[in-house]
Amino acid sequence: MVAALGVAALVTMLGSATPAVFADGGPREMPDGGHETKPTIVLVHGAWADGSSWSQEVRNLQARGYEVQVAPQPNRGPTTDTGYLKDFLSTIEGPIVLAAHSYGGFVASNAATGNPNVKALVFVDAFAPDEGETLASLSAGSGSVLEPGLTDPTSVFKLVPFPGAPAGVADTYVLPEIFINGFANDLPQEQGAVLAVSQVALASSAFTEPATEPAWKTIPSWAVIGTEDRVIPPAGQEMMMMRANAKITRIDASHLSLISHPDDVTAVIIEAARATS
Repeated sequence: MVAALGVAALVTMLGSATPAVFADGGPREMPDGGHETKPTIVLVHGAWADGSSWSQEVRNLQARGYEVQVAPQPNRGPTTDTGYLKDFLSTIEGPIVLAAHSYGGFVASNAATGNPNVKALVFVDAFAPDEGETLASLSAGSGSVLEPGLTDPTSVFKLVPFPGAPAGVADTYVLPEIFINGFANDLPQEQGAVLAVSQVALASSAFTEPATEPAWKTIPSWAVIGTEDRVIPPAGQEMMMMRANAKITRIDASHLSLISHPDDVTAVIIEAARATS
């Protein structure tokens, strides 16, 4: 759920034998002269984050010849964010693998429903709600570091007003000490401290907006579960991913496995992509 250093959209493709990449997800020329049909990989960031969270995965995937798009997300709550992502996905031709981190999983599962181009979902330390569930209901009783904020928001968040906010709604920022120890617990403390002050706000109303019909009921799913995740504790992730019939990969990582273990996360995305071919 956090912003990482760098800007994924400006990442340069790596390697001396970089394959040609096409935006429609069509055939790519391979180094051996063959062809392979590859889906477009769309990456969705989480709350308190931006797309640069995926920087290393973008590098890795581009180096393997995949077209990668990092979806923008307003972090205004599932209703707004789902509509935004749904429209974004509608502009992509050909097969799509949709990978999402944390709160992004909530949005991605909503947005992919009914889109026949989305062939696989990859949940990375993510929520995968069923219809009617909320971030609050999935976090309550879970042992999450965010759980105290459900009853006393100021114990977990800095609350900041924003123009045009509905009554009782504010922007939330995770308090630095909670962020460093709860989100970034397998990263160097100095890196966690930078990420803690690089947050993008999440509207407080996001916690109570319900999920719509989930895409995981009809689209094959994969999951990466960090066994040291303190934001969406592993037991909750296991429940969500098992009911989604997801293929699960467990790694010794915090909630920010996409930053601390990008090669492992990339491998699962590529596995999902190959399964769509």
